[in-house]
Amino acid sequence: MFITEREQEILNFLKQDPLIPQQELADKLELSRSAVAVHIMNLTRKGFIKGKGYILSPEQYALVIGGANMDLCGKADKPLIDGDSNPGKLTSSAGGVGRNIAENQSRLGSTVQFIGAIGDDQWGVQLKQACVNAGVGVDHCLTVSGATTSSYLSIHDSNGEMKLALNDMELINSLTPEKLERKEGVISRASMLVLDANLSEEALDYLFSVYGDKPIFVDPVSTIKAQKLLPYLDRIHTLKPNLAEAELLTGHKIESEEDLPDVARQIHEKGVKNVLISLGSKGAYSSDGVTQEFIPPGETQVNNVTGAGDALMAGLAHGFMRQWNWENSVNFSLAAAKLALVADKTINLSMSEQAVLNYIEQKTV
Repeated sequence: MFITEREQEILNFLKQDPLIPQQELADKLELSRSAVAVHIMNLTRKGFIKGKGYILSPEQYALVIGGANMDLCGKADKPLIDGDSNPGKLTSSAGGVGRNIAENQSRLGSTVQFIGAIGDDQWGVQLKQACVNAGVGVDHCLTVSGATTSSYLSIHDSNGEMKLALNDMELINSLTPEKLERKEGVISRASMLVLDANLSEEALDYLFSVYGDKPIFVDPVSTIKAQKLLPYLDRIHTLKPNLAEAELLTGHKIESEEDLPDVARQIHEKGVKNVLISLGSKGAYSSDGVTQEFIPPGETQVNNVTGAGDALMAGLAHGFMRQWNWENSVNFSLAAAKLALVADKTINLSMSEQAVLNYIEQKTV
């Protein structure tokens, strides 16, 4: 539901003092009392205020817990030559699977809180500011004193395909069960959780054990990290593996498109409600346990593939927050991923719900 800037200001005052008189609100905002009354009536109509005494409806938000790091990206101008210095362009931007999902989902219009681990260095400041600029709440992030913020270096060929990557991600292990237990308030009130498998085995065990009754969306990140999810598949609402990760989680080799229905069925049998298998340049395979569909790839410009998967998961999570059905969420998330592909950096700064809907409309005309 859309809320104006002035209405948000009034809500902020009401959260601090639910019994504040309208005249006092008017004085604080330099408005007439009648104008405040109209805003309060609108907030009531929209469902943000439930009744007398300004009883506020509980805020609906998604909570993303996962990796946060600086992305250092190099793209070659010409075909890469191994063992040599290659001309190209270097960029840096805020990144991390969890953080990227949080930023994309916020840009799409969801209310999002993010929990990650960052250092108290300049990169940490940049990461938090990038989240704030995108509307992501970072009050519950863990800042580790004296630590260097995580970083991720990727090298891409002249077509934008990633050829090599290095990561320094040890800081995320600072998100221990003990640290997460201190975040109980923000975790327990969340409408959904989005996790990435960069989290330690101990952190994942804590979150699945304590909050397994919540809708939990999971990005496996890689085949190595996906192994940590095997004990918890029955507590995952929505899973977004790629081909290799789906093979690992089921023990089933995917040799052709004909193998995908059986792999999806096995994932459902392990307890996962929804699964979207990313097939890269070959498309995707979607299943909610009832309807299964192979989705062929669409033609689009490819500038950077690093952030496409994060936008895909953000689209699925946003669709859940919007209470869309699975088919609509999948179509929306795939379009969001294609928008991410055309950006030079990991996050497409023009990402929004309307931009994705416009993209879908253009492709269907």
